Amino acid sequence: MGSEGPSGVTVHVTGFKKFHGVAENPTEKIVRNLESFMEKRGLPKGLTLGSCTVLETAGQGGLGPLYEVFESAIVDKEYGLNDQGQVILLHFGVNSGTTRFALENQAINEATFRCPDELGWKPQRAPIVSSDGSISNLRKTTVPVNEVNKSLQQMGFDVAPSDDAGRFVCNYVYYQSLRFAEQRGIKSLFVHFPLFTTISEEVQMNFVASLLEVLASQNYAQ
Repeated sequence: MGSEGPSGVTVHVTGFKKFHGVAENPTEKIVRNLESFMEKRGLPKGLTLGSCTVLETAGQGGLGPLYEVFESAIVDKEYGLNDQGQVILLHFGVNSGTTRFALENQAINEATFRCPDELGWKPQRAPIVSSDGSISNLRKTTVPVNEVNKSLQQMGFDVAPSDDAGRFVCNYVYYQSLRFAEQRGIKSLFVHFPLFTTISEEVQMNFVASLLEVLASQNYAQ
């Protein structure tokens, strides 16, 4: 299942475990089932599924496993089969109040958790990365969100770009990921998912497969 030539794309996917107020996190089930689902469906040409990891729904205390994902992505970038191809960190999180998928354009350097994370941390107006300065500092994805969104809409999915990933764990992970991606010359994208009671598991799995197809078809060779 290796990619072909310098235009190949390797994707590392993360989701989250359940947390306070969300009895079942759809992204946990999606990420746990993604490899077998894509094996049956068939991976898009030129795409390698590098890893699928379910993270604790935690900020500071969950950084260890997150950085393991980052480092494995860099190993692929430097030594992997895809050679000069692009590496994408693809993060999934749930927004229980939404009725559609959301492609997040950016993350903000602010952790203000409305409730403690699963390891008991509840920061308020704290910078995620102190050396980045103000809590108003933004980091933006270099994935062409509008183009990806348009392709997914044309495939029939209810999806929209978003400029607000919140201030909870999703934004925390995304900010860390965007910072790492910029430092290492790779890409990062965060996607918010609704609950399975809003959009069925089957549709959500097909959405992810379609998202991977779109990412594989984009020209990331630059």
